[in-house]
Amino acid sequence: MSKLSIIERNKKRINLYKKFKAKHDKLLKLANNKKLSPDEQFQARLKLSKIPRNASKVRIRNRCVLTGRGRGIYRKFQLSRITFRELAAKGQIPGITKSSW
Repeated sequence: MSKLSIIERNKKRINLYKKFKAKHDKLLKLANNKKLSPDEQFQARLKLSKIPRNASKVRIRNRCVLTGRGRGIYRKFQLSRITFRELAAKGQIPGITKSSW
C-alpha cells in the first residue's frame, strides 16, 4: 500500500487538471494559431505559463484503485499486476480466467 500522502497528492493533481483543462486548451490553441500576430501568440504563451505545473496531464500518475501502487498498472482495469492476479485467481473479475493448456 502506498503512502496516503502520495495518493492524495495525485488526487489533487487530477482535480487541478480537470479545473484548468478548458483554459489550457483555449490558450494553447491561441498560442499555436499562425493567423495571430507573434505578439498575441506570445501573450497567450505567457498566460499559459501562469497555469500551475501540477495542472498538467503528464504529472498525473496511474495508480491502482485498491492499493495505490504506482507501477505495473493495467489501464483497462485500473489495478496493479499483483492485485489483478489475486482478484483473477479468486474469480472476482468478470470474464477473466486463469489460462491453462
